[in-house]
Amino acid sequence: MTRKTKLTEKEIDQIVISQAEDEKAWGKPVRARRKKSASVSIPPKLAARAAFLAQLHRKTSVEEWLTRVIEERIELEEAAFIGAKQEISTKAG
Repeated sequence: MTRKTKLTEKEIDQIVISQAEDEKAWGKPVRARRKKSASVSIPPKLAARAAFLAQLHRKTSVEEWLTRVIEERIELEEAAFIGAKQEISTKAG
């Protein structure tokens, strides 16, 4: 089945139930491994500041807030890198 939109959980359940007894509908089992989490050490004063800001943003944990901040920063850095790369390419080309 090919579809451009994602299936809902209910649609997936219906497909699985309808194919449960059909051996041809199933492939080899797939094993998934959870990624190991990374550990980052930051100075205590910075950790305290991060904890304060996480509370201001009503996050359930400092880790959740820091993850979001890091994701946003990485997106900014990647966009800046791509922009600089395009600018260099335009000047060279």
